[in-house]
Amino acid sequence: MSVFDAVLFDLDNTLCRGDQSAETIYFGAFEWADVDPVGSPSDLWGALDGDPPPHDPTDYLADGFERVAATHGVAVDAGRLAEGFLATVDYRAVSFVPGAERALDAAREHGPVGLLTNGPSSRQAVKLEALGIQGAFDVVVYAGDLSRRKPFPEPFEAALGTLGVQPGAALYVGDSVEYDVAGAHRAGLHAAWFAGETEWDAETRGGVERPAYVLERMDDLPDVLDDAGAGPTSP
Repeated sequence: MSVFDAVLFDLDNTLCRGDQSAETIYFGAFEWADVDPVGSPSDLWGALDGDPPPHDPTDYLADGFERVAATHGVAVDAGRLAEGFLATVDYRAVSFVPGAERALDAAREHGPVGLLTNGPSSRQAVKLEALGIQGAFDVVVYAGDLSRRKPFPEPFEAALGTLGVQPGAALYVGDSVEYDVAGAHRAGLHAAWFAGETEWDAETRGGVERPAYVLERMDDLPDVLDDAGAGPTSP
């Protein structure tokens, strides 16, 4: 039997992944804006500072496109490119991370299951519909609609409050050390880090405590739930 009364999941890159390529979105923005393309997706990612605002990242993206254009010595309508970027993104173009369906089914067999994502409902709800799992959760928290997002404790507290579960009796599963592992620990939950092929490096983790459980694959989660009482796992 699992020692956890509830399991909460992150969404992006934990349960699902986007099927549109970065190139499709990036160059689609230039096509939409009728602007000759410059740079590459990696140039844009490198030019963006911090995290995008949850609801309207237009100005955030425009600043990035402006910086990319400047490095190439050209002038562009950065605001229109940002609009084209957002118009090109298809939030329904998602598929399950391998093993995620089995992980979700296993969690549901053990008890209440929740979803906690930093995105707003306007972007994330359509992903659940596309995957056919909009009814799979006992609670869904879109932290992008709240005043605080992960890694702050408030979204975790909102989910657990709805479930009536204490933090120490809950497990949070996510792929981000900065947001998922650190956030779960700050809120008092156990964390299962979906690491894939990434190894834990304490020196680069900004003081984040190593999670109790590390998943190389999402379908490792059923074993964690069955054997949690035996102690932490490692890749």
